[in-house]
Amino acid sequence: MALEKLIPPGDDLYPRSRQRVDGVELGLIRGRSGKHLLLSSSVEGFTGRRLSGGGILCPLTWENALALTKLLPRLAPRCAPESAPVFGFGDRLGLATPGHVLALEGAEVFPMLAQQSVRENARTGRSFADVLARAIFGILQVGYRGAFGADADHLKSIEDAAEAVRTGYTFYTCDPSDHVVNTSGLSAEELADRFRGMPDSVQLRARYLGKEHLVPGLGALRFTEDSLAEAAVKYGNAVRYAGKFYNWLSSLRSGHFDFELSVDETAKSTSLCEHYFIVSELQELGVRLSSLAPRFPGAMEKGVDWRGDLDSFRDELAGHAAIAESFGGYRIGLHSGSDKFSLYPLFAEGIAGNWHVKTAGTSYLVALEVLARVAPGLFRKVLQRSVSQFEQERSTYHLSVDLNRMPDIHRLSDEELAVLLTQDESRQVLHVGFGEVLRSPLGAELLGLLGESEHFHNEALRRHLARHLQGLGVKGRA
Repeated sequence: MALEKLIPPGDDLYPRSRQRVDGVELGLIRGRSGKHLLLSSSVEGFTGRRLSGGGILCPLTWENALALTKLLPRLAPRCAPESAPVFGFGDRLGLATPGHVLALEGAEVFPMLAQQSVRENARTGRSFADVLARAIFGILQVGYRGAFGADADHLKSIEDAAEAVRTGYTFYTCDPSDHVVNTSGLSAEELADRFRGMPDSVQLRARYLGKEHLVPGLGALRFTEDSLAEAAVKYGNAVRYAGKFYNWLSSLRSGHFDFELSVDETAKSTSLCEHYFIVSELQELGVRLSSLAPRFPGAMEKGVDWRGDLDSFRDELAGHAAIAESFGGYRIGLHSGSDKFSLYPLFAEGIAGNWHVKTAGTSYLVALEVLARVAPGLFRKVLQRSVSQFEQERSTYHLSVDLNRMPDIHRLSDEELAVLLTQDESRQVLHVGFGEVLRSPLGAELLGLLGESEHFHNEALRRHLARHLQGLGVKGRA
């Protein structure tokens, strides 16, 4: 039976989602009971409510998403190509993929359309399977036909990695920050003592001291006793952990996969000698890097632009890019990449497209901007909840927020509430409060409101994320 005749009364078909495969028509529909996948006839692997006309109405579950990828293999995530820049679209709500895809139109970039960290999933109560399923159905909704990847972000345990492997993720970000030593409070003597106590200190001295480590485009890196001790003490355990993590993944997952090491969440920036040390040691362990996310200088905080000296950043970026190229051309990752508009031109100019920028919280903030405009009363509740839990929620983020600098919400009219999404303090408070909001009854209200305002929400996402891609030089301006 034709798909139109199977659509329940009052429901609407997303026209771009309509597909015909092996004599079966399918599409995504929306009605009073939410979104469903509609198939013109039963297909193995799909579960749902059978219709009198012979079709089947399927809930948007992980099991049905998996069945859909078998019917339409292009909807399964893939590894990133060797040379393309990569842009990650995190989606804390499970609603943003259609808007993300609209932002991609005309962009020359490989998208991670399923990207979430363990930390974010824990706070929202979601899973890697749910994140990927929502991305797959969002891709179907708007008829996207390009390739995309799935990034299991900030993995700290093999148990979390195993879940991502079972779910079919293609990109794995190892976060060894629990094994990085904060050396900022150690004197030169203390560093030297710790280095001498390391079991491989003799081999490391032989490998790095008294040599010129040539890096094309940068020159010669020379390790001193102090810089080698700093690198080895700070990152030695983290590198060994990353090597074990990579081997675990290799034993769990057959075939090629993308592997990133993230050392961005540390107290001190990653020096060029430290970058060289990390990757050289990883190569000794047989690790094939797809991306390295160093800790850059300056204030790389969530949801706001970068603060620091741009000339210094440009020089550091050029050095990191040269080292990456000398070791085979892995990407340089910019985490906390949301809204770093002052840095995007430097990435566009300085890394020749070999970068990986990640965003997540900025899409949540777009949703809250929509909320402020269409449901100001609910927005006020979300803000109050975020403020009340801020000191607890900020503990895992590097922030310099002073709540005293926030505008007084009680003095703002409903029409003025959206200004809070343009002010650093309030943006960051809202950014890190997402878990507390989404786990509360406010979360269901927010999701329902955004569903009712879907076109407005998707258009806001398209504009905001397209601005990121334009700044990075991979999308022209309309």
